[in-house]
Amino acid sequence: MFTRAAFSFGLISCAVGVLAAGACGNRAPAAGPERADVRPAAALAEPDAAPSADAAQAPRAFANPDLSPETRIDDLLAALTLDEKIDCLSADPKLPRLGLRLTGHVEGLHGLALGGPGGWGRGQPIPTTTFPQAVGLAETWDPDLVREVARVEGIEARWAFHARERGGLIVRAPNADLARDPRWGRAEESYGEDPFLAGVMATAFVRGLQGDDPNYWQAASLLKHFVANTNENGRSHTSSDFDDRLLHEYYAAAFRSAIVDGGARAYMAAYNAHNGVPCTTHPMLEDVTVRLWGQDGIKCTDAGAFTLLLTGHKAFSDLAHAAAASIKAGISQFLDKYAEPVRQALRQGLIAESDIDRVLRQNFRVMLHLGLLDPVEQVPYARVDPHDEPWQRQAHKSLARRATQESIVLLKNERDLLPLDAGKLASIAVIGPRAGEVLLDWYSGTPPYTVAPIEGIRRKLGESTKLAYARDDQGGLAVKAAKGADVAIVVVGNHPTGDVESWAMVALPSYGREAVDRQVIALEDEELVRKVYAANPRTVVVLLASFPYAVGWTFEHVPAIVHATHASQDLGTALADVLFGTHAPGGKLVVTWPRSVDQLPPMMDYDVRHGRTYQYFAGKPLFAFGYGLSYTTFDYSGLTTSADSLAKDGSMVVRFSLKNTGGRDGEEVAQLYVKRLASKVDRPLQELKGFRRVAVPVGATERVELTLRAADLGYWDSGRKAVVVEPGTVEIRIGSSSADIRLTKTLAVVNE
Repeated sequence: MFTRAAFSFGLISCAVGVLAAGACGNRAPAAGPERADVRPAAALAEPDAAPSADAAQAPRAFANPDLSPETRIDDLLAALTLDEKIDCLSADPKLPRLGLRLTGHVEGLHGLALGGPGGWGRGQPIPTTTFPQAVGLAETWDPDLVREVARVEGIEARWAFHARERGGLIVRAPNADLARDPRWGRAEESYGEDPFLAGVMATAFVRGLQGDDPNYWQAASLLKHFVANTNENGRSHTSSDFDDRLLHEYYAAAFRSAIVDGGARAYMAAYNAHNGVPCTTHPMLEDVTVRLWGQDGIKCTDAGAFTLLLTGHKAFSDLAHAAAASIKAGISQFLDKYAEPVRQALRQGLIAESDIDRVLRQNFRVMLHLGLLDPVEQVPYARVDPHDEPWQRQAHKSLARRATQESIVLLKNERDLLPLDAGKLASIAVIGPRAGEVLLDWYSGTPPYTVAPIEGIRRKLGESTKLAYARDDQGGLAVKAAKGADVAIVVVGNHPTGDVESWAMVALPSYGREAVDRQVIALEDEELVRKVYAANPRTVVVLLASFPYAVGWTFEHVPAIVHATHASQDLGTALADVLFGTHAPGGKLVVTWPRSVDQLPPMMDYDVRHGRTYQYFAGKPLFAFGYGLSYTTFDYSGLTTSADSLAKDGSMVVRFSLKNTGGRDGEEVAQLYVKRLASKVDRPLQELKGFRRVAVPVGATERVELTLRAADLGYWDSGRKAVVVEPGTVEIRIGSSSADIRLTKTLAVVNE
């Protein structure tokens, strides 16, 4: 048997992008990313050809689980022909001659994607449990929950792979890029703007996906997109430029956590360049992820990114040189037509067969982790009941509802309009274009069922309560419905795939999606909100949005605002749970919501020190990072630390009391920030370094403990190529958000 300890840490990051050639899977030209010119992972549905006489001989060393992983890989490489080795550079490798069934990729940002708007997989869609978008999962501030979501996703990946021979066991998730700008069209895929929070969430997702077995992984996490892939317009040729400190302290920090702390062993290189060098061939793939972090697994191109080295970045004279540079940089899987350029590179002496062997080791290490070279009966995750469709399990359905409940953020609740009392409502109006639908994004799968907001609300109402519905105000229907109701609920927000069939297009300027950045952050439907509020001041706005919106007028006038993200199969149920008080809201925002686009630096300015994120934001935002209200109130007190000083290689426990001083049970996300009071280098205004979501009953007090590590207080020293923890004074800040600090204490960081 082999164990995880036999492997060094490794990462796979998955990027997505506009394709140069345009064709994507079985969709129309230019229809999508991350699968151009490759067979979809669901091609695994085709059984491998029968083993040849060679495979019927005595088992080779590569099939012996009692040998070391590297010995097994040595033997496997020795058994392969050169053509087979080149074939294994695909993201969907096949080795039928040896009787091996390897695995390709599958999407899985918030549920396994074997269908959905992107058409992921081949053939009839297979339903899978569908959770809120990744940004919504982050807004739970609950890493244990995120780990459980990923565990369910891994269960369903294994079931589809073994019971239906569909999908793959290498899951392109999580997206560890940071949402530095609310205009980024793919911000919905990320865990927000903060590297610490994103790192904790990414680590939890990786651990849940890969499982707890000491010998095998349930599924492999392939991280997206290394690194700084946070503009869509021009991503095929633009460069994300910033210094080495920002690379390590900000843009790459969540990747590092997912690899070093989480154990991810696969990632996708980004479309963009970094400081003028395309990420697909950048030295940092080896210098940072391998040499510093120990990443010894898959490194994959994004879809079409190999070809873009010529057509977009214009970095090479021909594809043979591009192939050689990619392989020498550590790329081990291509999502492109790569085979002939690789052969040309071999013929021209640009690479040797040994260079291919070196990168194939990365791929085969992941395959070993997944048990794909071992007897199937020896791999616990491979034993599935083909009649037990996992998305039908009550535990999976309940988890989708709970994750959605926890993801909802209460932005405003003036005069305690919420929660609504269904027993006291004679009539209610539900208005808006998002009220009657559950919208899926490009990386969603096919949920087994969906509950729209209006249906969830309807189920909460008594039989005597009248419900009026108007999608918009054509013919004055919305105003009429609002005037005749005790309460009006307006459900508005973006369309996550742009509401346009064509790739790289959206219907409204505030919409964003892969390949399209948002042009504005104002809400086009705010005029509908104005009309409804004028007709009925008891108006609740439900903002179903993948991104921040500058809803200043709504915030100033409308008494109650609730934010949720798209895609959850149980969106309507969970939303109604919050609106009617069955579940108390406790989610918090994971990005800063500006008041206007004027508060933002230029889109291509990647130096976050120029006013980006809560760490450097100079103005007053509409909603701060970490913001979110509750139906109750909390009092913070009694801040203590386990020591008065912190050794530069040590840690300490920070303790404080959290009391529920309101009239309802509730959950609070208590947040720990730090501020360096003096430093040799520029530091952020403050940085998140700890948090916990805590349930506190009415009148009760919970003692909260958070661990603060000195290593998290350091800065990257480019000269030493290491994190340096300098002595000095640090202020600890405990609060309900980055703008609502309740307790502070200073302590010394010392050299001892």
